[in-house]
Amino acid sequence: MTTSPRVALFVTCLVDLFRPTVGFAAVKLLEDAGCTVEVPHAQTCCGQPAYNSGDRADAGAIARQVIEAFAGYDYVVVPSGSCGGMLKKHYPGLFAPGTPERAAAEALSARTHELVSFLTEVMGVERVEARYARKVTYHDACSGLRELGIERQPRALLASVEGLELAEMTEAQICCGFGGTFCVKYPDISNDMLEKKAASIAESGAEVLLAGDLGCLMNMAGKLKRLNSPVESRHIAEVLAGLTNGPAIGEA
Repeated sequence: MTTSPRVALFVTCLVDLFRPTVGFAAVKLLEDAGCTVEVPHAQTCCGQPAYNSGDRADAGAIARQVIEAFAGYDYVVVPSGSCGGMLKKHYPGLFAPGTPERAAAEALSARTHELVSFLTEVMGVERVEARYARKVTYHDACSGLRELGIERQPRALLASVEGLELAEMTEAQICCGFGGTFCVKYPDISNDMLEKKAASIAESGAEVLLAGDLGCLMNMAGKLKRLNSPVESRHIAEVLAGLTNGPAIGEA
Protein backbone atom coordinates (compact mmCIF):
# COMPACT_ATOMS: atom_id res chain seq x y z
CA MET A 1 0.00 0.00 0.00
CA THR A 2 1.46 3.36 -1.06
CA THR A 3 1.68 6.00 1.66
CA SER A 4 0.34 9.42 0.74
CA PRO A 5 3.07 12.08 0.73
CA ARG A 6 2.86 14.38 3.72
CA VAL A 7 2.73 17.92 2.35
CA ALA A 8 3.00 21.17 4.28
CA LEU A 9 1.29 24.14 2.65
CA PHE A 10 3.15 27.43 2.92
CA VAL A 11 0.14 29.72 2.67
CA THR A 12 1.99 33.07 2.09
CA CYS A 13 1.10 36.38 3.70
CA LEU A 14 -0.96 37.77 0.82
CA VAL A 15 -3.05 34.62 0.51
CA ASP A 16 -3.64 34.55 4.26
CA LEU A 17 -4.60 38.22 4.51
CA PHE A 18 -6.27 38.98 1.18
CA ARG A 19 -7.21 35.82 -0.71
CA PRO A 20 -7.69 32.73 1.49
CA THR A 21 -9.63 31.08 -1.33
CA VAL A 22 -6.25 30.41 -2.96
CA GLY A 23 -5.20 28.45 0.11
CA PHE A 24 -8.41 26.41 0.07
CA ALA A 25 -7.93 25.76 -3.65
CA ALA A 26 -4.35 24.62 -3.06
CA VAL A 27 -5.47 22.18 -0.36
CA LYS A 28 -8.17 20.75 -2.66
CA LEU A 29 -5.76 20.29 -5.55
CA LEU A 30 -3.16 18.62 -3.35
CA GLU A 31 -5.69 16.30 -1.71
CA ASP A 32 -7.18 15.41 -5.10
CA ALA A 33 -3.64 14.47 -6.18
CA GLY A 34 -3.37 12.04 -3.27
CA CYS A 35 -1.46 14.12 -0.73
CA THR A 36 -1.99 14.42 3.00
CA VAL A 37 -1.98 18.18 3.57
CA GLU A 38 -1.12 20.06 6.74
CA VAL A 39 -0.83 23.80 7.36
CA PRO A 40 1.77 24.47 10.09
CA HIS A 41 0.40 27.07 12.48
CA ALA A 42 3.86 28.39 13.32
CA GLN A 43 4.57 29.59 9.78
CA THR A 44 5.30 33.27 9.20
CA CYS A 45 6.30 35.50 6.29
CA CYS A 46 9.02 33.98 4.12
CA GLY A 47 11.21 37.04 4.76
CA GLN A 48 11.31 38.23 1.15
CA PRO A 49 10.56 41.93 1.89
CA ALA A 50 13.52 42.09 4.27
CA TYR A 51 15.71 40.15 1.84
CA ASN A 52 14.83 42.39 -1.11
CA SER A 53 15.63 45.46 1.02
CA GLY A 54 19.11 44.15 1.87
CA ASP A 55 18.25 43.25 5.47
CA ARG A 56 19.97 39.86 5.59
CA ALA A 57 19.93 39.69 9.40
CA ASP A 58 16.14 39.84 9.70
CA ALA A 59 15.70 37.67 6.62
CA GLY A 60 17.91 35.05 8.25
CA ALA A 61 15.99 35.23 11.52
CA ILE A 62 12.69 34.71 9.67
CA ALA A 63 14.21 31.87 7.65
CA ARG A 64 15.18 30.05 10.85
CA GLN A 65 11.56 30.18 12.03
CA VAL A 66 10.26 28.89 8.71
CA ILE A 67 12.82 26.09 8.53
CA GLU A 68 11.83 24.91 12.00
CA ALA A 69 8.09 25.14 11.30
CA PHE A 70 8.38 23.06 8.11
CA ALA A 71 10.79 20.41 9.35
CA GLY A 72 9.78 16.77 8.96
CA TYR A 73 7.45 17.04 5.97
CA ASP A 74 7.99 15.16 2.73
CA TYR A 75 7.32 18.28 0.70
CA VAL A 76 6.64 21.98 1.19
CA VAL A 77 4.29 23.45 -1.42
CA VAL A 78 3.76 27.16 -2.08
CA PRO A 79 0.99 28.74 -4.24
CA SER A 80 3.37 31.56 -5.20
CA GLY A 81 6.48 31.62 -7.36
CA SER A 82 8.03 34.51 -5.44
CA CYS A 83 7.68 32.98 -1.96
CA GLY A 84 8.56 29.57 -3.34
CA GLY A 85 11.65 31.05 -4.95
CA MET A 86 12.65 32.65 -1.66
CA LEU A 87 12.58 29.34 0.19
CA LYS A 88 14.10 27.32 -2.62
CA LYS A 89 16.68 29.66 -4.12
CA HIS A 90 17.64 32.22 -1.47
CA TYR A 91 17.40 30.58 1.95
CA PRO A 92 20.65 28.58 1.65
CA GLY A 93 22.63 31.74 0.84
CA LEU A 94 21.56 33.34 4.12
CA PHE A 95 23.77 30.95 6.09
CA ALA A 96 27.49 30.20 6.03
CA PRO A 97 28.60 27.07 4.11
CA GLY A 98 29.31 24.07 6.29
CA THR A 99 27.04 25.16 9.15
CA PRO A 100 24.03 23.18 10.45
CA GLU A 101 21.80 26.12 9.47
CA ARG A 102 23.03 25.98 5.89
CA ALA A 103 22.37 22.24 5.77
CA ALA A 104 18.85 22.73 7.14
CA ALA A 105 18.15 25.48 4.59
CA GLU A 106 19.40 23.27 1.75
CA ALA A 107 17.22 20.41 2.97
CA LEU A 108 14.16 22.67 2.96
CA SER A 109 15.11 23.95 -0.49
CA ALA A 110 15.22 20.43 -1.88
CA ARG A 111 11.71 19.69 -0.57
CA THR A 112 10.09 22.97 -1.66
CA HIS A 113 7.97 23.30 -4.81
CA GLU A 114 5.58 25.82 -6.33
CA LEU A 115 2.04 24.43 -6.39
CA VAL A 116 1.42 23.87 -10.12
CA SER A 117 4.91 22.53 -10.81
CA PHE A 118 4.53 20.16 -7.85
CA LEU A 119 1.25 18.83 -9.17
CA THR A 120 2.58 18.21 -12.67
CA GLU A 121 6.21 17.26 -12.08
CA VAL A 122 6.13 15.48 -8.71
CA MET A 123 2.60 14.07 -8.48
CA GLY A 124 2.20 13.47 -12.21
CA VAL A 125 -1.13 15.28 -12.52
CA GLU A 126 -2.06 15.65 -16.18
CA ARG A 127 -5.60 16.97 -15.88
CA VAL A 128 -8.05 18.40 -13.36
CA GLU A 129 -11.79 17.95 -13.01
CA ALA A 130 -12.92 21.54 -13.36
CA ARG A 131 -15.12 23.60 -15.66
CA TYR A 132 -14.61 27.29 -16.43
CA ALA A 133 -16.31 28.49 -19.60
CA ARG A 134 -14.36 31.73 -19.94
CA LYS A 135 -11.70 33.16 -22.24
CA VAL A 136 -8.57 33.66 -20.15
CA THR A 137 -5.04 34.93 -20.57
CA TYR A 138 -2.05 33.92 -18.43
CA HIS A 139 0.70 36.13 -17.02
CA ASP A 140 4.08 34.50 -16.35
CA ALA A 141 5.14 36.02 -13.03
CA CYS A 142 8.85 36.78 -12.90
CA SER A 143 9.97 34.70 -9.92
CA GLY A 144 8.08 31.61 -11.00
CA LEU A 145 9.31 31.85 -14.57
CA ARG A 146 12.91 32.91 -14.05
CA GLU A 147 13.77 31.28 -10.75
CA LEU A 148 11.65 28.12 -10.89
CA GLY A 149 11.11 27.49 -14.61
CA ILE A 150 7.31 27.64 -14.43
CA GLU A 151 5.84 28.17 -17.89
CA ARG A 152 4.44 25.07 -19.57
CA GLN A 153 3.06 23.51 -16.37
CA PRO A 154 0.16 25.94 -15.77
CA ARG A 155 -0.78 25.91 -19.43
CA ALA A 156 -0.83 22.10 -19.48
CA LEU A 157 -3.33 21.96 -16.63
CA LEU A 158 -5.42 24.84 -17.98
CA ALA A 159 -5.79 22.86 -21.21
CA SER A 160 -7.69 20.21 -19.24
CA VAL A 161 -10.28 22.64 -17.80
CA GLU A 162 -13.58 22.09 -19.56
CA GLY A 163 -14.84 25.12 -21.46
CA LEU A 164 -11.73 27.23 -20.90
CA GLU A 165 -10.17 29.09 -23.83
CA LEU A 166 -6.60 30.34 -23.40
CA ALA A 167 -5.77 33.52 -25.35
CA GLU A 168 -2.06 34.23 -24.99
CA MET A 169 -1.20 37.89 -24.56
CA THR A 170 1.82 39.40 -26.28
CA GLU A 171 4.85 39.58 -23.98
CA ALA A 172 3.24 37.33 -21.37
CA GLN A 173 6.70 36.92 -19.83
CA ILE A 174 7.28 40.64 -19.28
CA CYS A 175 7.17 41.93 -15.68
CA CYS A 176 3.97 43.63 -14.53
CA GLY A 177 5.95 46.20 -12.52
CA PHE A 178 5.15 44.85 -9.06
CA GLY A 179 8.47 43.33 -8.04
CA GLY A 180 7.71 43.40 -4.31
CA THR A 181 9.35 46.54 -2.96
CA PHE A 182 10.26 47.68 -6.51
CA CYS A 183 6.82 49.23 -7.05
CA VAL A 184 7.28 51.26 -3.85
CA LYS A 185 10.84 52.39 -4.56
CA TYR A 186 10.30 53.19 -8.24
CA PRO A 187 6.58 53.96 -8.65
CA ASP A 188 6.87 55.82 -11.95
CA ILE A 189 8.82 53.04 -13.65
CA SER A 190 6.51 50.44 -12.12
CA ASN A 191 3.41 52.23 -13.38
CA ASP A 192 4.83 52.52 -16.89
CA MET A 193 5.45 48.78 -16.94
CA LEU A 194 1.98 48.14 -15.55
CA GLU A 195 0.30 50.28 -18.21
CA LYS A 196 2.02 48.27 -20.95
CA LYS A 197 0.94 45.04 -19.29
CA ALA A 198 -2.67 46.27 -19.02
CA ALA A 199 -2.65 47.09 -22.73
CA SER A 200 -1.35 43.62 -23.54
CA ILE A 201 -4.08 42.05 -21.44
CA ALA A 202 -6.76 44.11 -23.21
CA GLU A 203 -5.40 43.21 -26.64
CA SER A 204 -5.71 39.49 -25.86
CA GLY A 205 -9.50 39.82 -25.74
CA ALA A 206 -9.61 37.73 -22.57
CA GLU A 207 -12.35 38.01 -19.98
CA VAL A 208 -10.15 36.81 -17.14
CA LEU A 209 -6.50 37.32 -16.20
CA LEU A 210 -4.76 34.39 -14.49
CA ALA A 211 -1.37 34.07 -12.81
CA GLY A 212 0.32 32.04 -10.11
CA ASP A 213 1.50 34.87 -7.89
CA LEU A 214 -0.99 36.89 -5.87
CA GLY A 215 1.24 39.96 -5.57
CA CYS A 216 1.36 40.34 -9.34
CA LEU A 217 -2.36 39.67 -9.61
CA MET A 218 -3.28 42.31 -7.03
CA ASN A 219 -1.04 44.81 -8.81
CA MET A 220 -2.60 44.13 -12.21
CA ALA A 221 -6.14 43.87 -10.86
CA GLY A 222 -5.80 47.28 -9.24
CA LYS A 223 -4.64 48.84 -12.49
CA LEU A 224 -7.39 47.19 -14.51
CA LYS A 225 -9.98 48.45 -12.05
CA ARG A 226 -8.64 52.02 -12.28
CA LEU A 227 -8.89 51.76 -16.05
CA ASN A 228 -12.50 50.54 -15.72
CA SER A 229 -11.55 47.35 -17.51
CA PRO A 230 -14.09 44.50 -17.44
CA VAL A 231 -11.30 41.92 -17.17
CA GLU A 232 -11.42 39.88 -13.96
CA SER A 233 -8.33 38.62 -12.14
CA ARG A 234 -7.97 35.22 -10.48
CA HIS A 235 -5.24 32.95 -9.17
CA ILE A 236 -4.79 29.89 -11.37
CA ALA A 237 -5.33 27.57 -8.38
CA GLU A 238 -8.90 28.84 -8.01
CA VAL A 239 -9.71 27.91 -11.61
CA LEU A 240 -7.97 24.52 -11.49
CA ALA A 241 -9.80 23.66 -8.25
CA GLY A 242 -13.17 24.90 -9.51
CA LEU A 243 -13.45 27.51 -6.76
CA THR A 244 -14.57 30.45 -8.88
CA ASN A 245 -18.00 31.31 -7.47
CA GLY A 246 -16.73 34.12 -5.27
CA PRO A 247 -15.72 37.63 -6.31
CA ALA A 248 -12.62 38.17 -8.45
CA ILE A 249 -9.48 39.74 -7.01
CA GLY A 250 -10.06 43.41 -6.22
CA GLU A 251 -13.85 43.10 -6.13
CA ALA A 252 -15.99 43.50 -3.02
